[in-house]
Amino acid sequence: MEERPVLWAPAVQISSTRHFRQEHPVTTTTATAVRTGQAAARATGLNKVYGEGETRVVALDNVSVVFPQGEYTAIMGPSGSGKSTLMHCMAGLDTVSSGSSLIGDTELVGLKDKQLTKLRRDHIGFVFQTFNLLPTLTALENITLPMDIAGRKVDKEWLDRVVDTVGLSGRLSHRPSQLSGGQQQRVACARALASKPDIIFADEPTGNLDSRSGAEILSFLRNSVRELGQTVVMVTHDPVAASYADRVVFLADGRIVDELTGPTADSVLDRMRRFDAKGRTS
Repeated sequence: MEERPVLWAPAVQISSTRHFRQEHPVTTTTATAVRTGQAAARATGLNKVYGEGETRVVALDNVSVVFPQGEYTAIMGPSGSGKSTLMHCMAGLDTVSSGSSLIGDTELVGLKDKQLTKLRRDHIGFVFQTFNLLPTLTALENITLPMDIAGRKVDKEWLDRVVDTVGLSGRLSHRPSQLSGGQQQRVACARALASKPDIIFADEPTGNLDSRSGAEILSFLRNSVRELGQTVVMVTHDPVAASYADRVVFLADGRIVDELTGPTADSVLDRMRRFDAKGRTS
């Protein structure tokens, strides 16, 4: 869902996902993810401006940020803070006014439309608030559709692992109308992972889900990092959803103003309230 820049919206609100119970577990996992310190995506001096003259709005103001490989990062900020705009610019869904945006070692700025399409298809996975599933296809056909269009062979072993991770083994022959909202979003997550992208961008992935389904999706995204070695960047306005991440980056008025590692729902909310106290978000 595209976020058009406006001035700060009043007060931070917690969405229905406030009922999620999230703690960073102390139990060990069979995680294959290893943080190499290399960047899956990077922005340097990124600027995005809409309009001119009196209607000119700065959506991104000299933003520099790195999303390391094998890390789950949440981007937070009230409506109009530029969080979705940042995601869209870094994912090649929107153009930038100036600055640099890289996926791996590939500079997005200056790429032609066909080059951007190929880069998104081959290197980036997307999960949006809306599921974007084709109603006439089964869950499995929706998952493999991008690879079918690209003429790429499906890695059966990897696909089975992804399907098992999202818990869809018994639903692959079902069409979207036969699936719950949470199951449809799990299909969308599996589709994003199936092609082994360098990075997944998720824009408010729990926005259309109830609390239980939302918690399942957030847990899956976290597990895709810890167990499948994926890199995930998630846009959210919900402190509890952000607490599933390894790191939270905070935006205010199109700028990165803070970040938090090892977040909890309380620590994220406390950080947002500090911004309120400073007049940053009101």
